[in-house]
Amino acid sequence: MTVKKIIAFIGQISIAEQCLWLEQLHTQLPNEVIKPINELSTPQLQQCEVAIVANPEPQQLSLLPNLIWVQSLWAGVDALVTHFKQAKFKLVRLIDPRLAETMAEAVLTWVLYFHRDLHLYATQQKNKQWFQHPYRLPSECSVGILGLGELGRKSVSRLLSNGFKVSGWSRSKKSIPEVKCYSGEQGLYKLAQQCQIIICLLPLTDNTRHLINDRFMKQLKQGSIIINFARGGIINNADLLANLDSNHLAHAVLDVFEKEPLSMNSHLWQQPNITVLPHISAPTHCLSACEIVAKNIKSYRQTGEIPKFVDFARGY
Repeated sequence: MTVKKIIAFIGQISIAEQCLWLEQLHTQLPNEVIKPINELSTPQLQQCEVAIVANPEPQQLSLLPNLIWVQSLWAGVDALVTHFKQAKFKLVRLIDPRLAETMAEAVLTWVLYFHRDLHLYATQQKNKQWFQHPYRLPSECSVGILGLGELGRKSVSRLLSNGFKVSGWSRSKKSIPEVKCYSGEQGLYKLAQQCQIIICLLPLTDNTRHLINDRFMKQLKQGSIIINFARGGIINNADLLANLDSNHLAHAVLDVFEKEPLSMNSHLWQQPNITVLPHISAPTHCLSACEIVAKNIKSYRQTGEIPKFVDFARGY
């Protein structure tokens, strides 16, 4: 008889969400014992080689002395990287093709929203103004994607298939058909100078914190739009507000913030040229995520090999 191994589940999520995840994980991994960490005995804590986490309290991972690797249920792992740069265990983030599709859907939705001037028509309705803006072809709209990983590439493809002119920037050199790809500091500013809409899909690292700052914004064309679907710390909010107030930028869509949920006292809620979203651009799909997690854990049990893990030095 095979003895089932213990996996700790750690997450700062609601009880209802936790039950949903555990139910699906038990279905996908019937030969594993997956329990919330606060339900594990001391011997069970010592037995754990693997933990599954969803925005965990970092201190709780220290309760697992023999932890080998951690599987995150989210694609973004910057908070964990910040806390565990010297950790002995490996960190595996969720790489879900469906997540990239969902992000690409959000990117296209908001690009079309601004391309068809719907933000202007929403304001006109409030003021009871009947005024038609000239139609532009998608090929006349230049969109810049910051970050050309899985999410960025899928978003680039979706925009190209809808006729938009697309450029991309990444830390290292990339090559994508039909896309002018830039890298490095000077490449970042060259991209900014030719784009009307900027989409941020970068990971948050020491190198990307406040990357979108006043210097970057000043390179953008008058009336440009910034959409941040990545991490709040990548944008310098003070610089953003200054460029919106001066009308150099027309609008910003913020789906992510340095502290979430966004405080009810935040001035960002009341800005007429800022759209605040509650981190919904690419939510994790429970069934899809659990299938990938189960595949990773089953493979590890069979081969002893840890799935592709995060480079703590790079931050992703």
